[in-house]
Formats: sequence, C-alpha cells, structure tokens
Amino acid sequence: MECPFCVVNRDDAVWQDGCCRVITGGDPGYPGYFRVVWGEHVAEMSDLDARAQRHLMDVVLAVESSLRVLMNPDKINLASLGNKVPHLHWHVIARFVDDPHFPEPIWSCEQRSAPVRDKPGRAALAARISIELARISAFC
Repeated sequence: MECPFCVVNRDDAVWQDGCCRVITGGDPGYPGYFRVVWGEHVAEMSDLDARAQRHLMDVVLAVESSLRVLMNPDKINLASLGNKVPHLHWHVIARFVDDPHFPEPIWSCEQRSAPVRDKPGRAALAARISIELARISAFC
C-alpha cells in the first residue's frame, strides 16, 4: 500500500520546515482540523530521537496555540492514531460545544447539525505557527 503521507503535495501544506508539515485535516465540517505530519516514513514517536520528538511536539503545540488564538474554540483535541496510515502524524482539532459530534470524538456518530465556521486563513495560520514556535523555543 502506498503511504498517502509520503506523497507530498506542497499545495496542501499550510506550514512546513525541513522535518514536518502542517496540512488540513480534510474534513469540511471541521475547519479547525489540521494534521502535523512527520516528513520521513516512521510509524511511532519512539522511532525519532529525542530532539526530533521535541521538535514534532513543539509544532503540534504551536498549531494548538495558533488555533486557540485564531478560532477561540471551546476545546482542542490532540490525537496520534496511525492505525490506518502508519506514518507518524498528529491530529490537532479545534472543537466547539455546538460542533456535530461534541463532546464525542469527531469520528463518532453525529449528534447534531452545526453552524458553519470559517477556516483560519492559510497565511494567518502559517504566521501564527511561526510566532508560537519562536515563543516555545525561546522558553527553553
């Protein structure tokens, strides 16, 4: 099976560096759903050395913080599953109490119709991720 995360479409990337990229989650009902995808094909966090693990988590946290600033969600969900696609990636999902599945995971049965929300602008999100990464890096 060809890995969909190994096929890189640069147009999909909202933000990227030499190690990983941030792409949309692909669910139009969740405009605050993004994935942080590690560049190399590895399956688990423990496949990375400590420095790479820290960088990946810094990017995940920067996306989380960026969505909080840009979308003001009620909650952020973080998930690393990889059951169907064993390529290391994290789901970062802005959640609202009136979204279709809340308080259940977005992969559960829909509980209600939901208002339409705007996706954060690509340029604004990319800029905010860079700001948050600089803030995180400056902390240590």
